[in-house]
Amino acid sequence: QKQLVESGGGLVQPGGSMRLSCVASGFTLDYYAMGWFRQAPGKEREGVSCINSRAGTHYGDDVKGRVTISRDNARKTVYLQMNSLKVEDTGVYYCVANVECNSHPYKWNNPDAYWGPGTQVTVYS
Repeated sequence: QKQLVESGGGLVQPGGSMRLSCVASGFTLDYYAMGWFRQAPGKEREGVSCINSRAGTHYGDDVKGRVTISRDNARKTVYLQMNSLKVEDTGVYYCVANVECNSHPYKWNNPDAYWGPGTQVTVYS
């Protein structure tokens, strides 16, 4: 059974940093493009970052320069390092497998993608 489990969320002040982790099980991570999405209260889900099987990366415009996605296939883990966090980064962050990783975040999700349950990130002043 394919499973994704996110961790690393919590409370942080503006300007702070946080690293999210996503551990995959039930499938071989190496072959999949992975992504991070988020959903803020009252807003639609949006793509934050994605990384393909060759470690090529793309970022949403709101996070470029502040966020780095990486993967460790041996550990079956995908990371999202977030720096210079802003209040507007608050939301539930989801790890997603089998995304369409390209330069258009609105195209990343697809019917064959599967989602983790999410982890809450709250940036408070």
